Amino acid sequence: MTRTTTALSAALALLTGLVLGGCSSTGPAGGKPRLEVGGAFIPEPVNADMAGGFLTVTNSGDAGDTLTSVTSDLSDDVQLHETRDRKMRQVESFDLPAHGELRLERGGSHLMFMDLKRTPKRGDKVRVELHFEESGPIEVEIPVEARTHDPRRSGGHTTHGHRHRSPQQHDGTRH
Repeated sequence: MTRTTTALSAALALLTGLVLGGCSSTGPAGGKPRLEVGGAFIPEPVNADMAGGFLTVTNSGDAGDTLTSVTSDLSDDVQLHETRDRKMRQVESFDLPAHGELRLERGGSHLMFMDLKRTPKRGDKVRVELHFEESGPIEVEIPVEARTHDPRRSGGHTTHGHRHRSPQQHDGTRH
């Protein structure tokens, strides 16, 4: 009887280990964010003091993330701004849901480059690094477009169902 009890206990322990191991979130997807940046642009600034920046971060991963800050070669003070009730205010971060998007666009949430080191001109590229709570930083070169550029009207850099991906774009996985 003791052999049967011992064998049964060992089998139960093995089965419990297999079941618990199957519930782990460390598999291939691992419940991690998978980020991609598209449609980025900076309209040529009207003055030499500040500029706005727009882009979309798409998360195809099973976990959300948070954009916590942005650094750039254009400014030492890049702020995250949201627009609510036609009022703009600085915020500390932007949430990015699992299987969702963070759209930084005209009239809504956006980046503000304050105290510019130089005045970017149409055709220039501005290097930025997006910093996230969970994912590694993503480096992007953002083109400077005409002051009136609006990808919603002109087709822009992003098309429905297809995103252009450059070497500066990153899927959010750590290396």
